[in-house]
Amino acid sequence: VQLQASGGGLVQAGGSLRLSCAASGITFRWLSMGWFRQAPGKEREFVAGISQNGDSTYYADSVKGRFTISRDNAKNTVPLQMNSLKPEDTAIYYCAAASGAAGRNWYGYNYWGQGTLVTVSS
Repeated sequence: VQLQASGGGLVQAGGSLRLSCAASGITFRWLSMGWFRQAPGKEREFVAGISQNGDSTYYADSVKGRFTISRDNAKNTVPLQMNSLKPEDTAIYYCAAASGAAGRNWYGYNYWGQGTLVTVSS
């Protein structure tokens, strides 16, 4: 399985970015998908997750109401729409996939992308 994250960049506080994760190498609809992030000097943390058929989504409290995860099983992609960005959202964002049900813990995911950097200036 290969995961390719894209869409990171520099944005001012209050702005928006849209990340995308493209998956290949496996039947996409078998995968639960998630986004995690890691800021400098901090541990990797869960951001958002979506079930295999997309009927269930879940978020970290810190991003709830600002970020939206979705999936396109025809295009094998998982976008993460990030609105009202804050400086504390600055991190490397990673997409992850699990061959089955997954949750909020990083060890529940089998596959990881390379990460994309998001920097939010104040």
